[in-house]
Amino acid sequence: MSDLPQGLAEFIARAGWADAAIYPLPGDASFRRYFRLTHAGGETAMLMHAPPPHEDPAPFLDVAQWLTEGGMRGPAILAAEPAAGWVLTEDFGDDRMRDWLDVHPGDEHEAYQAAVDALVALHRLPPGPFAPYDMAVYQREAALLTEWWCPAQEFDVDNPGYAAAWDEVMQPVIARQNPGVTVLRDYHAENIMLLGGKPGAPQGLIDFQDALVGHPAYDLVSLLQDARRDVDVHLETAMLLHYAQATGVASDDFLADYATLGAQRNAKIVGIFTRLNARDAKPRYLAMIPRVWAALERDLAHPALAPVARWFDANIPDELRARNGAFAE
Repeated sequence: MSDLPQGLAEFIARAGWADAAIYPLPGDASFRRYFRLTHAGGETAMLMHAPPPHEDPAPFLDVAQWLTEGGMRGPAILAAEPAAGWVLTEDFGDDRMRDWLDVHPGDEHEAYQAAVDALVALHRLPPGPFAPYDMAVYQREAALLTEWWCPAQEFDVDNPGYAAAWDEVMQPVIARQNPGVTVLRDYHAENIMLLGGKPGAPQGLIDFQDALVGHPAYDLVSLLQDARRDVDVHLETAMLLHYAQATGVASDDFLADYATLGAQRNAKIVGIFTRLNARDAKPRYLAMIPRVWAALERDLAHPALAPVARWFDANIPDELRARNGAFAE
């Protein structure tokens, strides 16, 4: 294959996979590329190429080791040369939760309950040795909406007011997230592998290299306000109740934090999806913005979001909100 990254053959030879067949796999929204290696005897492995300077596989390796030591199912690392961007891991197969539910929609409740149970197990572990999800990170992420989506829609907004509104609503969230839990930050149906090929099987975790220590509601938002597939609000409510019953965190404050983190994450994703189109020539993400925006509007209705909701009322044109942030065709 002429389009294979330079150095691939040499790396897999050093890892003992020189004779393996190489199959490119669909990528994600990053600069990472993935390949499945298959030996003649049928043994398989996953190869990730995360080349510097755009990517750094070292955090992935650190989080994978921490998850494994804690009894969670990150992929086993078979070989790695992080300075060159190479990581060879255990192959979790093709049974993504998203794909399974596309074919078996009746399994949705069981699949989501298992995914929530995996978060319960993760949150029972002491927080990992990762950087904090602090105000600077929350603000930088929320600002992606005003940095990318607003200019792309060709209107100006009150940027200082936006930052001030987020500062006000995030302060109580940060105060309540200590000591924190490990937050995988992209925990959703496309990043959960069903290792037994069905819901209720062990959950294989992928795409966790950006883990931080933050609020336990964040990954619930990522799972239940999924940017890539519709999650019915009744299922969302049921899974929040299941998490609360399993952890004992049922409280108005937790639901307020869930809504606040939902609004923050969804604002970030609208900005990221716009950037993927404008900067990286990946327009397919634009079609997902209305789903994300609809969740954002639901979150903004919570009283905890009043300062941010007032900013949206004053700054975002009604016609854009009416079409859930979609770009005009």
